[in-house]
Amino acid sequence: MAGKGKMVMGYVAGLLAGMAYGVNPLFGKPLIDAGVSILTMLFFRYAISVLVIGGWSLLSWRSLRVSWREFGWVTLLGMLFAISSLSLFASYCYIPSGLATTLIYLYPVMVALLMVMQKVYPSRRTWISIIVTFVGVALMCGTGEDLDIHPVGVSLALLSALSYAGYFVIVNRVKSIQSIAPYTITLYSLMSGATLYLVCLFVLDVDWNVGLSDSSNWLCLLGLALIPTTVALLGLTISTRLIGATKASVLGVTEPLTSIFIGVFLFREPMTVVGMVGVGLCLVAILFLMVGGKKGTDGEA
Repeated sequence: MAGKGKMVMGYVAGLLAGMAYGVNPLFGKPLIDAGVSILTMLFFRYAISVLVIGGWSLLSWRSLRVSWREFGWVTLLGMLFAISSLSLFASYCYIPSGLATTLIYLYPVMVALLMVMQKVYPSRRTWISIIVTFVGVALMCGTGEDLDIHPVGVSLALLSALSYAGYFVIVNRVKSIQSIAPYTITLYSLMSGATLYLVCLFVLDVDWNVGLSDSSNWLCLLGLALIPTTVALLGLTISTRLIGATKASVLGVTEPLTSIFIGVFLFREPMTVVGMVGVGLCLVAILFLMVGGKKGTDGEA
């Protein structure tokens, strides 16, 4: 019963992580429209999240102690997560966002292949779910029309996917960090990511003040820090530990689903019949993965 409870918690955490990350447009779009640079937005969302988690940890007297070896691993996790976000946004400068999102969603395939290299083999059910969700995302994002394929943009999108895949695998497979609490991993990961963005801000001499004079934009930054950063990363870490890296990565399809629903219902963006088919495929794939699967069939949980 305990094992089944952990599996349910892992699936719930994975779904919530994807949905939380999917609200990025809700808070990010007003900031971009106000002229806030991508680097500024990414730095403040990470930095605010660090203050929130760190403050909560101190007030609740929770230990944040890690060894130097563990610190090295969580720092690498933060760098991977930060590189994934930065390269994704950079890819938008070269290729359509729909194509970028589709390429990013190759990361469950990359996770599965990396796990195979670790002699952990996903089940047939998991592979089918990966394929169906990828097709669904491609249909949702409308990548079949007038594609402007730029090799730099494609490379950046694939780098984002590979970095994200690396995060999943390290959380699931590196034994030296298995005893670290998820909130501790999240805190140190975000700290290293914020440091990377801070260095980029200084090196590129980005003007921090542009677009941040309005208090409503600071509320958007707070929203970015709390939901698609803190909640998403905590849920991702918990889910990966409980159900395995490959299954947790498949559940990330709730991210583009949530983004599309926000775009349709809040920003009045159009939804095509093909896009609706894609949404349906993704939902079916999630249910197929979660219902009827046996614990341990892919060697991950």
